[in-house]
Amino acid sequence: MSVEMTSKTKQFRRLALTSNLALIAWIALWQLDLSPHPHLNPLALTVAWLIPLLLPLPGILAGKPYTHAWANFILMLYFLHAFTILYVDDGERWLATVELLLTFSAFMGNIFYARHRGKELGLKLTKLSVVEKQEKQRFGQE
Repeated sequence: MSVEMTSKTKQFRRLALTSNLALIAWIALWQLDLSPHPHLNPLALTVAWLIPLLLPLPGILAGKPYTHAWANFILMLYFLHAFTILYVDDGERWLATVELLLTFSAFMGNIFYARHRGKELGLKLTKLSVVEKQEKQRFGQE
């Protein structure tokens, strides 16, 4: 039995999906065409930059809330890269700004989609106090 998505959840999914795909396209365009590295093979560097983004892609395309949530850990690499380039490289500052905006959009889309879809599906994390109580009982501590 499938649970229907609300229009709000669909909007967050659209934001997450569009931003993740746009970030993949942007990284490829940046590394292959707009500003290829002068000393390294641009294709190899592009593949290296894309592999982390491609790992969660099947789950993101399938709309799995859990995948959207953990994909944000991968996006941290791209946040760090964008902020570093913004700080140190005047020539690529505009490229890093686009990367930062796409990464931020993907991050927000992932968070809100995972939260809303998870609630719709009845997925939730157990409260820490309940987990602690269960562990104390399990291991015989009071």
